Amino acid sequence: MAATFEQLIDPFGRHIEDLRISVTDRCNFRCTYCMPEEGMQWLKRSDVMSFEEIERLARIFVERYGVKGIRLTGGEPTVRAHLPVLVSKLSKLVGPDGPVNLAMTTNGATMRLVADSLKQAGLKRVNISLDTLDRTKFHQMTRRDELNNVLDGIRAAQEVGFDPVKINAVIERGTNDDELIDLATFGREQNVEVRFIEFMPLDAEGHWMNGKVVGQEEIVEKINAVYPVEVLPARGAAPADRFRFLDGGLHGEGSPGSMIGVIPTITKPFCGDCDRVRLTAEGDFRTCLFATKEFDLLTALRSGESDDQIADRIEAAVATKWAGHQINQVNFTRPSKSMSQLGG
Repeated sequence: MAATFEQLIDPFGRHIEDLRISVTDRCNFRCTYCMPEEGMQWLKRSDVMSFEEIERLARIFVERYGVKGIRLTGGEPTVRAHLPVLVSKLSKLVGPDGPVNLAMTTNGATMRLVADSLKQAGLKRVNISLDTLDRTKFHQMTRRDELNNVLDGIRAAQEVGFDPVKINAVIERGTNDDELIDLATFGREQNVEVRFIEFMPLDAEGHWMNGKVVGQEEIVEKINAVYPVEVLPARGAAPADRFRFLDGGLHGEGSPGSMIGVIPTITKPFCGDCDRVRLTAEGDFRTCLFATKEFDLLTALRSGESDDQIADRIEAAVATKWAGHQINQVNFTRPSKSMSQLGG
């Protein structure tokens, strides 16, 4: 397939190299910044992409367009039955630069049960969500009493050899912004890279306000006051700015716990370098997390279209990718779906 390799380039010259695939809209948590406590209308099983359909679309992106990385998301991907089967299929995809870099974002609650099988199936990296270390607050934020299972899931991921294990922490003012140092300490002690994420307007209840955003500058300033840090070289297309602890951390220079990351979606958007596109669980193609338009690829697949026809649809969609999300601008429009339906 290398002979037919083409670059997938958007109108602003950005090369598409990263594909996020939501494998389910369902989740075993009800995080306040992601989905409502009750009333979610789940997709019918027949409306969700099969593993074979996911593999076919992913193959087009990897073998035809040279996409280098695939990240599995949800909902919560581990609630999808037989997930290692899908991981095994996707891990075998090879692009012009070699095997695809296959990762997953998870809440970690069931990682103890699935970590080894996912690693054996070919999953390369995991990001585990952990917004607080306080059990009461964890229950308030996720509406589930699962903190101990998540902490055990992080250990399980490390034990089976995922390296690095990264922690995603969404920071919301008045909720968990008092735990910045605690989370940084956790990363140093447990040898995981904590990535602090600015609160985004994708909460299901629609309560997002700019005043609830704790920006990158404030996050880094507070951590630096306790654990001095310096910024690492520019992130390129990666979403996180990274900072190293000047003391090298507790596990040595270059170890996961020797650094932190910040994803400054609101205060320092990285749209200009964005190389990501997304597939929702029902096979809708999105060129941005905050896009207001989707392109139905699943119907095209099931109606018998060829790979060339699907590729034409992908190229036409990428041609609509906008310059940036326009959050905090007067013309910003919230997506009609919550984070759990889009695939974070």
